[in-house]
Amino acid sequence: MNRQSGRIFDYEVIGMNTSRPAWFLAQIKPNSAKIAKTNLQRQGFSVFLPTEEKTEQRRGRFASVLRPMFPGYIFVALDAAQGHWRAVNSTYGITRLVSFGNRPAPVPDALVAELQARCDESGKLLPPGQFSPGDRVRVMSGPFSGFLSEVESMASEQRVWLLMDIMGAATKVGVDCAQLQPA
Repeated sequence: MNRQSGRIFDYEVIGMNTSRPAWFLAQIKPNSAKIAKTNLQRQGFSVFLPTEEKTEQRRGRFASVLRPMFPGYIFVALDAAQGHWRAVNSTYGITRLVSFGNRPAPVPDALVAELQARCDESGKLLPPGQFSPGDRVRVMSGPFSGFLSEVESMASEQRVWLLMDIMGAATKVGVDCAQLQPA
């Protein structure tokens, strides 16, 4: 806390006045995630857009699509002390950097590092390591997308047997481990 101003955030401590790039969160325009990412990369910014695979029903069929993990936001690494954040605000596809007052607020490096560790090179969220019997999970893709269930057992080849409550009865269903996320 900055004693002179009484502010909660001391920008000198959390990256505003350092010469190394820090991560910031930029709000993007609706349906402009790819456009914003491309334009920021063209300007030389490091960007991180974590995505996850979701199943949607289109024209009576189920299709797997990649959707942003944080809809409407993208992480941008920049050196705010040199005023580069103003270039981000004027980038096509970006609404603004998330700010407190008139200065952009940095995101803790540890948070971004943990998110990047859980994603592959392209930013797609990797499935968790292993589940054990009794774990509560959410099915993220396939015909049972969105269902909450309990792991009954693990089979070979990344197959997981779940107990789902379907029409009032516990039903045993086999799904791929990559389709699950902890509940």
